[in-house]
Amino acid sequence: MAARLAINPTRMELLRLRKRLVVARRGHKLLKDKLDGLIKEFMEIAKEYKRYRFAVDDELPYVLKLFVLAEITSSRKITENALESTRQDLQLTVKPRRLMSVVIPKIEASFGAVSGMYSFVHTSPELDQAIDSLKEFLPKLLRMAELEETIRRLSNEIEKTRRRVNALEHTFIPRMQETVKYITSKLDEMERSNTSRLMKIKAMRIAQEEAAVRG
Repeated sequence: MAARLAINPTRMELLRLRKRLVVARRGHKLLKDKLDGLIKEFMEIAKEYKRYRFAVDDELPYVLKLFVLAEITSSRKITENALESTRQDLQLTVKPRRLMSVVIPKIEASFGAVSGMYSFVHTSPELDQAIDSLKEFLPKLLRMAELEETIRRLSNEIEKTRRRVNALEHTFIPRMQETVKYITSKLDEMERSNTSRLMKIKAMRIAQEEAAVRG
């Protein structure tokens, strides 16, 4: 049995408590619907994250291997100098958006113009291939990071919403229901007591009137 709220058993408190109970039940339903929606979105995004995770884990060794081959076929110093002499800006923009009231990141990447150039004579073809592969790989890596952060934030919101649902379902609403039953019982008891007292007063008055008539 849930513990009662510390409220005086009056009709005014009973009406107020019944209104609060209606609001609490409505809030519980809304939160439960939100929780179901969050879990559904979480599962779908988790599947997408899994795909990108496998793709990143699969492609990253290949990209790194190309850079290693570029160093082997020429030399490390030549490769480093070639990369140092060639510049291309990368701009990352994180734009927040909302999903089920949760703010999640949207990462956008844009490449600037290439400045500088390295010698194609002294560098290996693997270096060109490595750079191109890295450019193709980067959006997948960023998307994976975006999905990973989205999952983390959704997970936190799911846990917070679940705690609120459980608090309403197992604590707050049962306590209000128990208090409503208690107040209703007390008011009924007071009503019966008042009715009984009024009946006794009426019986005494009738007896007095009958005695006066006989006298």
